[in-house]
Amino acid sequence: MKKPYEKPVIIRSQGGVTNKFGGVSKSRVIDSIDGVAVSELVKKFGSPLFVYSEKTIAGTHRELLSAFSLRYPKVRHAWSYKTNYLSAVCRVFHRLGSWAEVVSAMEYEMARRNHVDPAKIIFNGPFKPYDGLKRALLDGAMVNIDSMDELYDVERIAGETGGKPSIGVRVNLSLGQQQSWDRFGFGLENGDAHRVVKRIAAGGKVKLSGVHAHIGTFMLEPGHYKTAAAKLASFCKSIKDEFGISVKYLDIGGGFASRNRLKGVYLSTADTAPSFSAYAEAVCSELLDAFKVDELPLLILESGRAMIDEAGSLVSSVAATKRLSNGHRGIVLDAGVNLLFTSFWYDHEVVPTVDRGGQPVDHVLYGPLCMQIDVVRESIKLPPLEKGDSVVIRPVGAYNNTQWLQFITLRPNVVMISEKGEVALIREAETVDTVQERERAPAWMKKKH
Repeated sequence: MKKPYEKPVIIRSQGGVTNKFGGVSKSRVIDSIDGVAVSELVKKFGSPLFVYSEKTIAGTHRELLSAFSLRYPKVRHAWSYKTNYLSAVCRVFHRLGSWAEVVSAMEYEMARRNHVDPAKIIFNGPFKPYDGLKRALLDGAMVNIDSMDELYDVERIAGETGGKPSIGVRVNLSLGQQQSWDRFGFGLENGDAHRVVKRIAAGGKVKLSGVHAHIGTFMLEPGHYKTAAAKLASFCKSIKDEFGISVKYLDIGGGFASRNRLKGVYLSTADTAPSFSAYAEAVCSELLDAFKVDELPLLILESGRAMIDEAGSLVSSVAATKRLSNGHRGIVLDAGVNLLFTSFWYDHEVVPTVDRGGQPVDHVLYGPLCMQIDVVRESIKLPPLEKGDSVVIRPVGAYNNTQWLQFITLRPNVVMISEKGEVALIREAETVDTVQERERAPAWMKKKH
């Protein structure tokens, strides 16, 4: 006998105990940062709150220099200001021995205000205003030109001052399938890099001291640095052979990946991001094979993201909870994409500071902005949270405090925890006066009606 037709039914099951890989989803708690209770930080400095760990910065700095110094005798790190130019952060790196790498006249001024010797400032970037370029050259900073127009400006400055400034040239190069950053510098494969060096040698007004390249950002393949190092070394040798110019430094830029997880990546970057040793082995082996011992150039690293990301955390509080139409739970935080710009391309780790029990379930984390795009995490398993509970979002040290916005809400306090556990306010929270202090009302609006 034929059985009656039964319409298929899909029943949603949400046990909340396993993830798609079969692992158990356990509720985790972070109730302190470097031994300081999060609750005490919030009580004293409010929420949201950026927290930086000096201990983590110092440890990461040691790890980078150790990896490269063990493999190459002449290494220098230059802190990338655009990654995070909070003065306290920059000064930690400078105290540890890092130079400064800047990409604008504004950042150059910041470095000088941080008492960095101009000879230890590397001035990169596609736009260097004439006055800013002139100041840097007269100060004796290391300037890497990005275009032929900048070379003309440097030669004009040389004529005005009667000096012969030293400069470097930025080059871009092909890495096969990897997208080339060919909008910056002079092309290696198309001959532009060779032509600008020939122009410098023929002009006689400028001295070439170095070669610079930055192959990309969040680079997960050390082999790309191996290729770049080999091509740059070959270029430097050709300069020596044809023009008799021995470069003093070879700057391979930055781009090393942090432990953040890119969107769309299932595995944690903590498991897939190369170590500093892997990057160092790729770069240093090529340079040692290419140069004679007495001709080894200074190797300059401009790593930013990998140096600061893990040192930064953002403490945020639950402003509201709600149930969404798809059955997921929604949480409104007091920090959104205005403060956490990197949430557009990272799935940041978000960990509660209190354990209220319950199994982790699917949540969407929203920020406080009246904008649909204000989403901190599109999907994350968290235990039930209540209004007023805090979470720690990390790593957030790279780019957020240089790209944060005064949009709808004000920018909050930023603190740093010293290696001894001392907590200091390094940037005060803004007020409406902060936002409007540069505004001026036109005269006709001041008249009484």
